[in-house]
Amino acid sequence: MAEPLLAIRGLSKHFGGVRATDEVDLDIAAGETRALIGPNGAGKTTLIAQLAGELRSDAGTIRFDGRDLTQIPGHARAALGLARSFQVTSIFRSFTALDNVVLAAQARRGHSFRFWRPVRARDDLIRPAREALEQVGLAQRAETSAALLAHGEHRQLEIAMALVSQPKLLLLDEPTAGMSPEETQRMVRFLGTLKGRITMLLVEHDMDAVFSLADRITVLVQGKPIATGSPVEIRGNKKVREAYLGEDFTSQ
Repeated sequence: MAEPLLAIRGLSKHFGGVRATDEVDLDIAAGETRALIGPNGAGKTTLIAQLAGELRSDAGTIRFDGRDLTQIPGHARAALGLARSFQVTSIFRSFTALDNVVLAAQARRGHSFRFWRPVRARDDLIRPAREALEQVGLAQRAETSAALLAHGEHRQLEIAMALVSQPKLLLLDEPTAGMSPEETQRMVRFLGTLKGRITMLLVEHDMDAVFSLADRITVLVQGKPIATGSPVEIRGNKKVREAYLGEDFTSQ
């Protein structure tokens, strides 16, 4: 049986007496879209930050693509194929959409930002940046200041900044947060085009998006996974309904 692309064992992070993540075990196969759901404070964003190397774990191991990443810093994890988006967009509002993606491409390659203007003319950075903008539907907004983009376009831009590194695993922390219903539908359609091509771990509160996109769903409550299964299995799981989804969810 093939080794999972991502294998987490006993991953824990404590903040004082609060166990944000508590001995989490998780396997994600290459090409899979896994959703991570649960109530506010369940530890979902903490787990994403541990995987990205932004938070040091108190215990446990992380294996990615056959390598132990547990002690590897975040920038090195990005170079190995881990990319993430954030709950709150992390773009440079004074730069154009294209400049933001070029900066992301430059950072992923470990280049210095001191010679920004010459780098802006480099085809090996500009071409993949334009391709990433095309992927997310922002090709026509490439030269628009990020400050002038709508909220939904900010989310698209941030994903373009993640995609430009051609990641093996894309960590998505609430990609539809703050979006209108129309923007959410566009984002779900776009993420659907990535299914099977890029492995994704999706943290999301919009259950329509989760059940539309996920191959499997893991439910996290008080830092611990309480269930993992297909959307059908999770929808029908009594423990999950009681802890998070609600008894009425099976009729939706």
